[in-house]
Amino acid sequence: MSQKHNWDEMILNVQNHIKGLNWGYKSEMIKAKVKYLNAYAEFVDAHTIKTDNGKGKIETHTADKIVIATGGRPSYPDIPGDKEFGITSDDLFSLKKAPGKTLVVGASYVALECAGFLAAYGYDTTVMVRSIFLRGFDQDMANRIGDFMEKHKTKFIRGATPSKLEKLDGPDGQITVTYK
Repeated sequence: MSQKHNWDEMILNVQNHIKGLNWGYKSEMIKAKVKYLNAYAEFVDAHTIKTDNGKGKIETHTADKIVIATGGRPSYPDIPGDKEFGITSDDLFSLKKAPGKTLVVGASYVALECAGFLAAYGYDTTVMVRSIFLRGFDQDMANRIGDFMEKHKTKFIRGATPSKLEKLDGPDGQITVTYK
């Protein structure tokens, strides 16, 4: 007998895991006597940066060595309705309830990972692919991954780019995606 997936429990576990990782990273930096700054920064010279915390606090910091770790952030496609009705891969793991039927835009490893886990848990999942899977990776392997996902309940719309997101009237509040 299979157990039904519990979205709430998964989100709690994911968030706790992320908090644990972040705490571990901060602890290691404290041990190494690294000063951590979460701010916008610009170099003044080779050993000095000016930081802005985004809330009006501007500071200057000088050090022998400065490490810049920008991290990565997902982006919106800059189309009508993108921010009002779409979410990023980061947001997926903060949803209060399961997403239900989902369109994943893009074929990067993050997009395919999100689509694969949603499909594996039984959610109706479609991936919109503009051109190729996993740009920059071996295309034979990338296509094998796409074929595998398709055999395991992930649907694909190929050669397409979204141009607009709109919310439908009605109790379900479904989002319609227009694409080229």
